Amino acid sequence: MKTKKILNTEIIDNVAIITLDTPGDKVNKLNDGLINEFSAILDKLESDNSIEGVVLVSGKEENFIAGADIGMFKSRETAEELEGLSRTGHNILLRIERFTKPVVVAIHGSCMGGGTELALACHYRIVSDHPSTKIALPEVKLGLLPGMGGTQRLPRLIGIQKALTYMLTGKNMYSYQAHKMGFANELVHRYALTHAGIRAVKKLKGKKPENPDKRSLGEKILEGNPAGRSIIYKQARKRTLSETKGNYPAPLKIIESVKFGYDHGLEKGIENEAKLFGELAVTPESRALVQLFFGIMAAKKNSLDSEKRVVKNIGILGAGLMGAGIAEVSIEEGYHVWLKDQSLDNAMRGQSGIRNNLDQKVGKRILSSYERDEQMSRVFPTISYNGFNKMDLVIEAVFEDLELKRQIVKEVEESCSEDTIFASNTSSLPITEIAANAKRPENIIGMHYFSPVQKMPLLEIIKTKQTADWVTATAYDIGLMQGKTVIVVNDGPGFYTTRILAPYMNEALLLLEEGASAEQLDDAMKQFGFPVGPVALFDEVGIDVGAHVAGVLGKLFKVRGAKTSNKAKELMDAGFLGRKNRKGFYIYEEGSKKKKKVNTEVYRFFGGEDRQKFKVEEIQQRLAMIMVKEAVLCLNEGILEKPEDGDLGAILGLGFPPFLGGPFRYLESMGIEVAADLLDTLESDHGPRFNPPDRLEDMADNNERFYN
Repeated sequence: MKTKKILNTEIIDNVAIITLDTPGDKVNKLNDGLINEFSAILDKLESDNSIEGVVLVSGKEENFIAGADIGMFKSRETAEELEGLSRTGHNILLRIERFTKPVVVAIHGSCMGGGTELALACHYRIVSDHPSTKIALPEVKLGLLPGMGGTQRLPRLIGIQKALTYMLTGKNMYSYQAHKMGFANELVHRYALTHAGIRAVKKLKGKKPENPDKRSLGEKILEGNPAGRSIIYKQARKRTLSETKGNYPAPLKIIESVKFGYDHGLEKGIENEAKLFGELAVTPESRALVQLFFGIMAAKKNSLDSEKRVVKNIGILGAGLMGAGIAEVSIEEGYHVWLKDQSLDNAMRGQSGIRNNLDQKVGKRILSSYERDEQMSRVFPTISYNGFNKMDLVIEAVFEDLELKRQIVKEVEESCSEDTIFASNTSSLPITEIAANAKRPENIIGMHYFSPVQKMPLLEIIKTKQTADWVTATAYDIGLMQGKTVIVVNDGPGFYTTRILAPYMNEALLLLEEGASAEQLDDAMKQFGFPVGPVALFDEVGIDVGAHVAGVLGKLFKVRGAKTSNKAKELMDAGFLGRKNRKGFYIYEEGSKKKKKVNTEVYRFFGGEDRQKFKVEEIQQRLAMIMVKEAVLCLNEGILEKPEDGDLGAILGLGFPPFLGGPFRYLESMGIEVAADLLDTLESDHGPRFNPPDRLEDMADNNERFYN
């Protein structure tokens, strides 16, 4: 059977239009097949004197190139093999860069990683002015550096400081930014790309391509001499270490690669980049991040896809930050949303918050004003259930009160059709209990979003024993449409994410009772790799919410002999709610950008202001191991159906350090037997809450793993 081509060539006015269109795939990826095809086409075009130049375009609707095919990592294990992969990419891009005829790239849609590096090697870059066009070098998110010349060509094109910002964060560069900074030579309508590309080839014929330097005068002065560049590298390292706590090797290697290229020239810089790429690709951090990537990709497939039903209209009950956030990510995907609250003022306030967020996107040229107005036309603020008979799905996002939620189930069942799905956004109450008096319990499911909904990538779906498969399938599909990574767990108090977070937060309170300081607890866990420490997290989610969760889950832990703290409730009763009322563990001054200071008033609940120093390792072990132990129990009890969901949920929902791979990969990297022994030691020192789960001890005895 003949293999279908990835690249298709058409000659228009003596210009070769090469269309990238990977057969059977939604996106184009750089892989061995594409590289081999491209090399053969260049051979042919170079020897054809009638061809004046080349224009590269994509045949995909909203994608140029999604990046390198990460699957190539599976067939290459050693640093040398992965360095060789980088060199192969370098060779083809050097061929393009040195091609004797103009090579123009015309980009529409997402252009990521290797796609961006391909564009950098071309002589002229045109981008569409469409909001879907975004350019990035996100390799740092996989624990890597750009391995096809990105660390060498991007700084030379847009400047060292701007290039480092994009490479160290992996953030998107949108079309107008790309043009303003000098990445793109032209900005045109998506349907004018090919014509603009042909025109550019004609303009470049027989001329040396020149890229305008759009750096500011200050940037030119600072980047134009070794002393100035030294300051830039020093500041970049300082900022990187402050943000990563030294847990991620890739950002420092990116800075090193840029510096080496400027010190030794482009060719040697490219050689060094390939070497560093190979070294990084075999680090435990990169391996964990790549596995996380594969897990996220796998979660994009709905195992019950054939069961899903069409959803057009969504009712959301509660127009606060959570409800409005769910509404916003829904209207972006074409859903019509009825946003209901007890008062029209509240409903309108939720609608206004959505409008403000979309206005910001218009200001950044991520959205057009027409697209903003189109999205806003899909939001209908209301105080009644009028029209709810048209709802395919109703999501409640109200206060965590069981009786209130049961009352809402009754109201929705009376107002909606027999096929309407009811989803609760509860963070801890069992869905089975919410559905206890329902007429149609098979239609009820949990859809646990995380705040802020617009930014947090996880959706935790909770099914009960009665939830119908078509309901689970439909909820999963909606989560995917909203841009979420979705995990499905079985019902139980706290489900998965809240359940493993609760003992972690409880342990932080116990450490405070033992005399630890809030600063040391937060600093220790940020050093461990969490984005925020447990004490600051209490303030962010709300001390009242923490007290509620402790009330729901406290019985579960007490039955197992765990020591629990009631300090969150005491603080709540005394009016300490956290950031929401600027009265929490930390002091919040309006408009202040200074580092937060501890509110020493809270220490009267924990034995006074005299605090003692704990070993950082003890803090990290107690907090991390209590969480991963609970994850193992969730798997053992069937709350989790597979460890992959546990790792995704902890990282994307709770901020568990991505470079550790999640609770289950962390246990495996530590060694199951070592982990069981550590829990034994912690149990001896601190009590039965740390006793190793039987499953962990059995796995240690039988040399078993969570993953094959």
